[in-house]
Amino acid sequence: MAAIDSVSRPNLGWRTPLVIVICGSLIGMLTFGPRSSVGFFMQPFSQEYGWGRDVFALAFAVQNLLWGIGQPFAGAIADKFGSVRVLCVGAVLYAAGLLMMRYSSTPLELNITAGVLIGFGLSGCSFNLVLSAFGKLMPPEWRGIALGAGTAAGSFGQFIFAPFTVAMIDNTGWQATLTTFGFLMLLVIPLALVLATPKAESNAASPVQEQSFKSALVEAFGHRSYVLLVVGFFTCGFQLAFITMHLPAYLIDRGLPAAVGGWVIAIIGLFNIIGSLAVGYVQGKLPKRYILSFIYFTRALATVAFIMLPLTTTSALVFGAISGLAWLSTVPPTSSLVSLMFGTRWLATLYGFAFFSHQVGGFLGAWLGGLVFDKFGSYTPIWWLSVLFGVLSALINLPIVEKPVERAVAQPA
Repeated sequence: MAAIDSVSRPNLGWRTPLVIVICGSLIGMLTFGPRSSVGFFMQPFSQEYGWGRDVFALAFAVQNLLWGIGQPFAGAIADKFGSVRVLCVGAVLYAAGLLMMRYSSTPLELNITAGVLIGFGLSGCSFNLVLSAFGKLMPPEWRGIALGAGTAAGSFGQFIFAPFTVAMIDNTGWQATLTTFGFLMLLVIPLALVLATPKAESNAASPVQEQSFKSALVEAFGHRSYVLLVVGFFTCGFQLAFITMHLPAYLIDRGLPAAVGGWVIAIIGLFNIIGSLAVGYVQGKLPKRYILSFIYFTRALATVAFIMLPLTTTSALVFGAISGLAWLSTVPPTSSLVSLMFGTRWLATLYGFAFFSHQVGGFLGAWLGGLVFDKFGSYTPIWWLSVLFGVLSALINLPIVEKPVERAVAQPA
């Protein structure tokens, strides 16, 4: 790893590792919280405008897809020019999407605001950019726990925002809730200054620094373990998007109060704090491929139990707790494996392509959920598809080789 990750870190001055982790975690909390609560807006929007669930689900699916498409480009810009510009532009787009979403009265308008603006906004200011900045700014002994903390912070945002969203919609309406979220997103801008990473130096001496964007992509996509990691990450996106978008409505359909859905989503966020921090710690002690395989298999088993056993408030909360432990805990080992294989020079870019696979899964999970429900009146086929994907990803991650890529010669700039 020393040979591959030889980029010297900048002199950070007052920006100690603790300060960076705190500010990055706050960004993760602010950006992931509203996004994880989007499912609570589906029924108010559908009732207001007489839409089927497929309309709102498609907008959320577009958001996932564009978040994934924009992530590699946002990562490449952050790798080359530093992270501050990307984080700030992303925050502005995200805020604009939330503020304009409240006025979206047609499916096209909803696709533009909730889909395009928020999707590209997330690609620039979500926890993925935060984790990449952590990888560049943190000393090796801080990296594992920083990645776990950054991921857990997004889940803490989910824990806070889920019941808060339900309460705000009930008391002030969905329009005022979206406005509040939009202004909260602007807080990302001052926090982003702490995560400033240096621009790439064209005269750098190290082979990693001299590696071009094109050669980094050729190397990565010619590497079997990276391809397996990217393919397996598809399942994570499919499962998370489907549950985030459709679980609140599924619980209401089955006769549970709306508040239960809020608390289940919140419980997922709370327990993912435990899961992400635990994985951030144990990934330095256990093979990361085994951790990922265990997470995906656990999700599959939890889903089978959830849909096969009688549904009660207790069973829904237990499902939320188990899902939470395995929710975003795939992110620290995935990001760490990319860093281990290729170093940190193009970390944001290469993780961005892995995340694109994640978001293609997210697009299908959100969209197919709405489409299948409107056609069959049931989410059952998607639940079982989620189980199948979980088992496949558990198997796909097992052959990954955890070592730096071998570079016989320096790559040309």
